Amino acid sequence: MTQEPTEIELAGVRNFRDVGGLPTVDGRRVRRGVLFRSGHLAHATPQDTVFLGGLKLHTVFDFRNSADQALDGPDVELPGVRNVNIPLSDPADGAEFWKMVRDGELDQLRAILGDGLAVERMTSSYRAMITSRTAEHSRILHALAEDSVPALMHCAAGKDRAGLSVAITLLALGVDRAAIEEDYLQSNQPHRRYKIYRSPRSKAGMSPEVLELLAPLFDARAAYLHAAFDTIDGTWGDVDTYLTEGLKLSRHTRARLQDRMLEG
Repeated sequence: MTQEPTEIELAGVRNFRDVGGLPTVDGRRVRRGVLFRSGHLAHATPQDTVFLGGLKLHTVFDFRNSADQALDGPDVELPGVRNVNIPLSDPADGAEFWKMVRDGELDQLRAILGDGLAVERMTSSYRAMITSRTAEHSRILHALAEDSVPALMHCAAGKDRAGLSVAITLLALGVDRAAIEEDYLQSNQPHRRYKIYRSPRSKAGMSPEVLELLAPLFDARAAYLHAAFDTIDGTWGDVDTYLTEGLKLSRHTRARLQDRMLEG
């Protein structure tokens, strides 16, 4: 039996899926084959590249910053596909923190991640991406409404920056929040998870306590997405106002986006 694109597991690309099929609150569904999400494409195998090329993508949105790209490498080239880099985090933001995550010893990791600090960092980052990245998210939605589908959105793991950008796109399409959350949480499936890298220089290695301390950084947790949604509601009052005032998305452009990406 032929697998749907949502079920494809690529060898060198983590967390790939088609978000088509998700239901909207008015009874429609997101079209299949118009919006995909994944981790970075830097390690795509030749077979992965052939598959991705067959999706007939118009645009790949890469939300990694320059530090991410230096660490993982550039995306593979897909012929005829436009690559758009829109960093959703500053390469200098948390550089020392992430160096500690890779290299730190157990006492150092406890100090920066223990006692709820890792969860607090993640929820704060989701809130900040909503309030401080309105221009970037506006650019993404306007591009999708104009000419950029089919599109693939990715960051490094395909969980946070891409996950939130996909969630915002789905909100603009009128997708039910519970369905958005269900898709977001798929990033926790073992074959989708980002491979944690720890430097061999650290004596703490990948011990059970280290993995427990790191888990909040590499999990997709409903509480993170809820923090983003609560920030939208708390700052703008509701999604419609967030889209029109925060992201400058006119009703005409939103209707065009929905026509492009929804069935029916």
